[in-house]
Amino acid sequence: MKFADDFIFGGATAAYQCEGSTRVDGKGKVAWDDYLARQGRFSADPASDFYNEYPVDLKLASEYGVNGIRVSIAWSRIFPEGVGEPNPEGVAFYHRLFQECHRRGVEPFVTLHHFDTPDALFQKGDFLSRETVDAFVDYATFCFEEYKDEVAHWITINETWSVVACQYIVGNFPGGIQGDIVKAVQSMHNMMVAHSKAVIAYKEGGYDGKIGIVHILESKYADDPNKLEDRLAAKNEDVLANQFLLDATFNGYYSADTMEVIDRLLKMYDGTLKIEDGDFDVMRKAAPLNDYLGMNYYQSQFIRAYDGPTQIHHNGTGEKGTSVFRIGGVGERVAKEGIPSTDWDWLIYPEGMYDMLTRVKLQYPGYKEIYITENGMGYKDDFVDGTIDDTPRIDYIRQHLEWLQKAIAGGVNVKGYFLWSLMDVFSWANGYNKRYGLFYVDFETQKRYPKASAYWFKRVAQTKTLY
Repeated sequence: MKFADDFIFGGATAAYQCEGSTRVDGKGKVAWDDYLARQGRFSADPASDFYNEYPVDLKLASEYGVNGIRVSIAWSRIFPEGVGEPNPEGVAFYHRLFQECHRRGVEPFVTLHHFDTPDALFQKGDFLSRETVDAFVDYATFCFEEYKDEVAHWITINETWSVVACQYIVGNFPGGIQGDIVKAVQSMHNMMVAHSKAVIAYKEGGYDGKIGIVHILESKYADDPNKLEDRLAAKNEDVLANQFLLDATFNGYYSADTMEVIDRLLKMYDGTLKIEDGDFDVMRKAAPLNDYLGMNYYQSQFIRAYDGPTQIHHNGTGEKGTSVFRIGGVGERVAKEGIPSTDWDWLIYPEGMYDMLTRVKLQYPGYKEIYITENGMGYKDDFVDGTIDDTPRIDYIRQHLEWLQKAIAGGVNVKGYFLWSLMDVFSWANGYNKRYGLFYVDFETQKRYPKASAYWFKRVAQTKTLY
């Protein structure tokens, strides 16, 4: 099976993970700056130095068949405090970046929020505060107008679930709260209101382009499908991480099935969801205006029932087998015999991507297009005699593309695949030992080296076939 002639074979990045220059040319602080400094383990500066090296990376993309790139705008590079007057140096940088994308024939897919709320707004509650919602819409509206001649593909927010899960449940993002389901649900709702308002602003602005949102979607399976309690546990996590957000995106409201689970979980943790007057009006108006869904997929989960105390340990070092994720009343994630995993305990289960794509098609028939906006394998690449043999990554990508072709053959309208990541980047909770890129970055010299996967991906992109 061949991929369509207009299929995007892309590479993905994010501003804070690749740009470096974290406090250069008027860029404002984000919560990560102080958070990482307090930890003292690693810094996001210079990361991959994309702020200066983007011409090199885009040249490599063009040479290796990568015809799309996900980049994000650092909100605090445009508005250092999140609001106020725009920073001209930051505005100019993204003009240069987008123009270079087009010069190299690499289509930019631009994300407005990728885990990096300006610190001034983060300190006021991040998206738990409606002030942040309003500020985000103003920032998005500015960007739509400023870059209307250079950007035709917009993404409002990257991985709403990851933002709240890491801030309020796992506790490995700034804020460091564990097990707070109530804050997580409220923040997700507020982010979906922000997304909806931005989509409406884009469409009412009459811009000639497309807009959507990116969700990380992991299929949730009962550890033992013959046990009712395991099936209910899988349902709990699915609704919390997937269905709540998909309902908001495509329906503009939360179904009775969704709210049965959400209300039960919130009650268990002595909380309620606050929905302000007009929220559903905005969400319903925006729902049919979404041009595409971006789906990030790395793994799926097998869940068993669990009613004990919340116990979470994030494997941030690549010490295999150390992950723990148990939330009382929700469920426990478990390893599954026969399913391989990465050093970071992420299950390698491409069939789960197929299942989720098919589920979206059937459950939300109003969707229009889907892009796999991130998929990739974290790996401890070895640089040996100037070469990087990352055959396990090639196998990982090939398996996922095979299942992607099956989904397309089954009628799912998938328009592109973006590998995370284009080049090696800074990883939020892992620093620099967890590499994903097609291109190896020597973080001391900032020199790029194509990996074996880059040559393989080039052939796939150019021939539109896997074999």
